[in-house]
Amino acid sequence: MGQLPLMPEQASTVAGQVDLLYYALIALSLLFALPIAGLTVYFAVKYRRGARADRSGQITATLPYELTWTIVPTLMALGVFVWAATLYFRIERPPADALEIYVLGRQWMWEFQHPEGQRELAELHVPLGRPVKLLMTSEDVIHSFYVPAFRVKQDVLPGRYTAIWFQPSKVGEYHLFCAEYCGTDHAVMGGVVYVMEPAAYQAWLGGGAAGGPQAPQTMAAAGEKLFSGLGCSGCHRMDGSGAGPSLVGVFGSPVQLQGGQSAIADEGYVRNSILLPQSQVVAGYQPVMPSFKGQVSESQILQLIAYIKSLGAGQAAPGASQTAQPPP
Repeated sequence: MGQLPLMPEQASTVAGQVDLLYYALIALSLLFALPIAGLTVYFAVKYRRGARADRSGQITATLPYELTWTIVPTLMALGVFVWAATLYFRIERPPADALEIYVLGRQWMWEFQHPEGQRELAELHVPLGRPVKLLMTSEDVIHSFYVPAFRVKQDVLPGRYTAIWFQPSKVGEYHLFCAEYCGTDHAVMGGVVYVMEPAAYQAWLGGGAAGGPQAPQTMAAAGEKLFSGLGCSGCHRMDGSGAGPSLVGVFGSPVQLQGGQSAIADEGYVRNSILLPQSQVVAGYQPVMPSFKGQVSESQILQLIAYIKSLGAGQAAPGASQTAQPPP
């Protein structure tokens, strides 16, 4: 019988750093807790009622003592804070070249959509050594995406997008869980992450989601087809001559809205524009766009987002104003 490991396997580039911080916090806690608990018991026994202990010579607080037990713990706490904050920002900021995969959580399974078009249920294939960014949303209730071996965990919320990233460091199979109680069958909402060698991963992509000879349609291509089918191309013309603004290069750019407000055209902005178009009307255009709420699924919204991303992403210059005119 194998031994029960104290910690899950480390299979990502940040797993070791997360564990090191965890061990440091445990060590600091023991550094203070054990001496304090020991001295408490010692003095309780030594100076118990009726004990023959010398109670004369009571020590009064002095400035050096006061400064020591105030400054030293403060510096230690600040050191841990800086350490943890640095690690947190690294975990929360995916690299620009990360492979983006879309995740849908629903009662009670995980669905993954690759940019190349492959769809997976309760399974996720990723390449070894490449950063992977997961853009996640829920179709029903709050879920939580958790892979212990990668030391990553992120709530998945209905009506909005959250993101998480990891870089696998070992080939293998790793358990995936939902870490937020989401209903009757919450316990079975799991899956497996398969980390593959880059060549094997490319071969898997080329074989299609079901291993067939024909590769599936890419998400951007599916989004373009849906974009035309819904009639969006009639208003959002490439040259900007339609009733709505052109979407070429708009993703990631600041957009000026009516009323003087502005917003960044990210995934959440695109989603709101599809389902709640009157909530964020671009300056210079009339609020004529209808709502597609109930007409498109969360999966289709992700396809539309992938298509808009394929039209080019804008980049606000450092220090630039967060407002911009509608794309020409």
